Amino acid sequence: MIRVLIVDDERIARKRLRTLLARESDVEVIGECGDGRAAIDGIRARRPDVVFLDVQMPEVDGFGVLRGLDGLDADAMPLVVFVTAFDQYAIDAFRVNALDYLAKPFDRERFDETLRRVRRQLALARAATPEADGDLHGKLAALLEHVERRERYVQRVLMKDMKRDAPKTDRLVVKSGGRLFFLRADEIDWIEAAGNYVRVHAGASSLLLHESLASLAERLDPTRFARIHRSTVVNLDRVREMQPWFHGDAVVVLRDGTKLDVSRTYRAALEP
Repeated sequence: MIRVLIVDDERIARKRLRTLLARESDVEVIGECGDGRAAIDGIRARRPDVVFLDVQMPEVDGFGVLRGLDGLDADAMPLVVFVTAFDQYAIDAFRVNALDYLAKPFDRERFDETLRRVRRQLALARAATPEADGDLHGKLAALLEHVERRERYVQRVLMKDMKRDAPKTDRLVVKSGGRLFFLRADEIDWIEAAGNYVRVHAGASSLLLHESLASLAERLDPTRFARIHRSTVVNLDRVREMQPWFHGDAVVVLRDGTKLDVSRTYRAALEP
């Protein structure tokens, strides 16, 4: 019997995996975890054979779960199948460094392929084949090293931008829907405040970034981006025209036809 633990912060995603696994006579779902910390405890306590592990979770993500298993005996380390909504670049890294991945949304055929790989790997491990065990743990170690290098690089970029005398940032790193977007500043059309977040509009894309509008505006080149309202920053290269409005206010029309309000306070930023 293959003992499976499901880890995903979305209840619907956990339910879908449980439904798919329920059809397998040789699979037993021994539990579900809705966050990374519970997953670490659950893996150590229940010792599943396989973990279907969501990559993007709050506080402790899928990679954090693997780090939290450091020191676990090799014979207690489960097979890990990543469940991810990352883009193709990240999926290529998983393909090289992990047992398998399921890219959301996945169909039954793709899920069956994953189960075949799981069964094959478990058969090798249970036959005490050293190549199987060493290859699996080597791939997990390589994956963690890859992710940690990326995170250190991103942190260096962000820390450099936060320094008062640092040059203005020309790229934003945005997490959205479990994916990392590396967005060039010149791709941005306009930005609007959204509570404790900002919504970045770039072509057909609209991405949420956990940062205040004031903070983000400080990091953008003021010769290219202007604040035109307390809740709006615009890329000046996207502005086609400005139309006067009432009481000193105005409206700017972007090249794609989008109209944005300009308050009297910030109107001077657009005038020669």
